[in-house]
This record gives sequence, structure tokens and C-alpha cells, in this order.
Amino acid sequence: MIPKDHIYTYSGVSFSPLSPSEKDICPEDIAHALSYICRANGHFKSFYSVAQHCLSCEHEARLRGYSDKIRLACLLHDASEAFISDITRPVKRQLSEYKAIEDKLQRVIYKRFGIDPDDKEIMSAVSGIDDAMLYHEFLALGGLALYDEAPEILSQPDYSFVPFEETKMLFLNTLDKLYK
Repeated sequence: MIPKDHIYTYSGVSFSPLSPSEKDICPEDIAHALSYICRANGHFKSFYSVAQHCLSCEHEARLRGYSDKIRLACLLHDASEAFISDITRPVKRQLSEYKAIEDKLQRVIYKRFGIDPDDKEIMSAVSGIDDAMLYHEFLALGGLALYDEAPEILSQPDYSFVPFEETKMLFLNTLDKLYK
């Protein structure tokens, strides 16, 4: 039996999202869960996973000529959602405790993969790409422009459904190439 403050992950780890440990962060758990979580809380015209979003962010970072470290941070920027799911931005802004849990967990995940969560250059690049992708996803899949001006992207993301296992394997292969 697992403790009440733990979750049981895909790979069989008894995991504490409130007291995360780097040794309990399994790449397969992240790739699997993110492949099954839909962006926009399921309010898109079709299923588009968080893993697909992360892969699109990594691809955009590659096209912008960013380092492998920034590309890896882009790939993993929503990895905490594999363990605590996600809450829409308007609601998340009102939940300071959730935000603290998410931030702590994301920091542990970044450190697990050799990324300094206090590196302002890396985090700024990730944030810029994430916001640009968010805009284009909502435009393509929700018919809504979130900002007055469209942020430029170099990539041409494919917003079509990709089978879960295929997305998972692409995520893991990309992670394997970037995490050396």
C-alpha cells in the first residue's frame, strides 16, 4: 500500500509530488503521462497532448539555434504535469499553494536532468517559446488569438492527433538525444 500523500506512477514508483526526490523521477513516467494529457484542459477541437506541445517547443528551440540545454528545458518545461496534472492559467493564478507545489516539483525535475532552474537565460528562452506555442495552438485548435500580435515561430507544428505510444517514444528518443 502506498502512502496517502503519494501517487503510483506508470513505471511503478510510489511518488510524493509534495516532497519529490530526483531519484524517483523516471523519464518513462513523464513521457507516458504527458502523452495522455490533453492541452487546454481538453477544450481544443481535437486531442493535442502536452507531450506534443513539449516536443513542438523543443523543435522551435532547435530551429532558433538554441543550445541542447535550452532544448532539453523546453522539452521538460511541463514535466511537473505528469505528476500533478495541470490547471488552466486563469485558475492557477489564484492558487498560490498549487503554484508553489508545481514550482518545487519542476525545479526537482530540471535538476534531475542537469538543468539549472535559476538560469535566467534558459528560463527566459523556455518562457518565450512556450508562450509563442500557446498562441499558435489556441489559434489552430481553438480558433482564438490570445494576444494582439502573433508571436513569430520558425517551425510549422503539426497539430493533428498522434497516437499515444508514438508520442511517448518520440518524447523519450528526444530526451535521450538531449540528455547526455
